[in-house]
Amino acid sequence: MAVQSETQNPAPAIPDSSGLPWPAIAWFGLLLAAWYAPVLHLLGRDWMSDDDMGHGLFVPLVAGYIVWLRREELLALKPEPSRWGFLLVAFAGAQLIAATLGVEFFLARTSFVFALAGIVLTLGGWVLLRVVAFPLVLLFFMIPLPAIIFNQLTFPLQLLASDLAERALTLIGIPVLRDGNILELPSQRLSVVEACSGIRSLLSLSFLSLVYGFFFDDRVWMRWALLACTVPIAIIANAGRVTVTGLLWEFKPEYAEGFFHAFEGWIIFMVALALLAGAHRLIAMAAALRGSPPS
Repeated sequence: MAVQSETQNPAPAIPDSSGLPWPAIAWFGLLLAAWYAPVLHLLGRDWMSDDDMGHGLFVPLVAGYIVWLRREELLALKPEPSRWGFLLVAFAGAQLIAATLGVEFFLARTSFVFALAGIVLTLGGWVLLRVVAFPLVLLFFMIPLPAIIFNQLTFPLQLLASDLAERALTLIGIPVLRDGNILELPSQRLSVVEACSGIRSLLSLSFLSLVYGFFFDDRVWMRWALLACTVPIAIIANAGRVTVTGLLWEFKPEYAEGFFHAFEGWIIFMVALALLAGAHRLIAMAAALRGSPPS
């Protein structure tokens, strides 16, 4: 009697369940938000009340959007959890405790970014941290500078803006006498106060330079080159604003304050963005001529 062999169908392949641990990420994210709720609340209040941090509200939104753009890469990752993440989270926790006891807002706020990076490293390993490293770096721009650093930067920028404006007004033909950050014009005394120091445009422009580099150039070194360009661009743009204000005081004083003065600041900032785009083109052309360095 012939025995008929029966071909067995192979067992269905078990789907690869490797991927990011989304439930754990959501759980630790909620814990992080709850732990840092007082810190984040005060940070959000600073965004609303501090004119120098007007860009702060957009920083986490832009960082989140960049993560969203990389969603396919994130979904394809195979996590390699690292114990080094625990050390980073512990460091961030110690920093938060020290900052709370010392009433140091800057350290408390930066510890949030370190804790977030530690959670990423713990759950996804270095492969995940590399993918989200740039958005994490951007988050530091949502944190106001410490007062001691802010004050050290502000006054030299005031003096520099006053000096450049004096030279520009003299070149135009308007007599001006400078005493520190005070410009004595024929019809008005113009004081270059902290708000006109350029620190506000420097902070916002620094953030935008990195975002601009991310969306318009895929070379990492270009982002940092553009960041370096923001310092001279902010200085030139702010000196131009002081010069224009001096001209308005002489010929159209009604346009030198109030709404028109604020609107003038927005126009100067748009000019600074145009200068940043021009710097990008010049750097790209120079790199093409010499051979672009690796990304």
